Amino acid sequence: MKNWLQKESGNAMKKTRINRLSPSILAADFNILGEQIAAVKEGGAEFLHFDVMDGLFVPSISFGIPVLESIRKKTDLFLDVHLMIQEPVRYVQAFADAGADMINVHYEACEDIAATLAAIRKTGKKAGITIKPKTPVSLLAEWVEQVDLILLMSVEPGFGGQKFIPETMGRLKELRAMIDKSAKKPLLEVDGGITLQNVGDVLSAGADTIVAGSAVFRGNVTANVKAFQQILNQRR
Repeated sequence: MKNWLQKESGNAMKKTRINRLSPSILAADFNILGEQIAAVKEGGAEFLHFDVMDGLFVPSISFGIPVLESIRKKTDLFLDVHLMIQEPVRYVQAFADAGADMINVHYEACEDIAATLAAIRKTGKKAGITIKPKTPVSLLAEWVEQVDLILLMSVEPGFGGQKFIPETMGRLKELRAMIDKSAKKPLLEVDGGITLQNVGDVLSAGADTIVAGSAVFRGNVTANVKAFQQILNQRR
């Protein structure tokens, strides 16, 4: 598996921002999930986004540890696990053992966000933090040096296929400025309503990691990934 952190270390980070696609299997056809994951890799993506919903923190229920274990056995893609669950610290070790490479938790779902991030780091996995569309970006200032990735939701979490919230652009710019001033410089991911038509603007606003579900898995998966990759590569 490629070490994405090494890719952005040292002088390379100062000169070039590497953009990545993280296709969300929430929009995949689970009858042919293995084929579609292979198609994602064939298209050139290195990440795979895995949305876990508990029916409590968000109204929907998706999938969990057994599905992640099955996927881990069949792919070397970087598994970007987004836990939309209440008090995710309870399951950090289990998701780490199941094969997650990144464990990303919601600021709003954690009673003790510091303890939750510490639990993730203890497993040796990369740690991420997510905020909902109405949560102030300024709350992330004290955590930007402690995570490997920050995810801004550009829709309300819990359902696929929603439209991108336009106000996300300003939030992205605010967070990009915060990250650029930091020493650690975590990845800046955006999730929700991203298409081939708006991804260029999202990148221009400061994102470097793009989650896309319906726009990837509807139609020809490999062709869709390649189309995204072309735009992402042009914006480096």
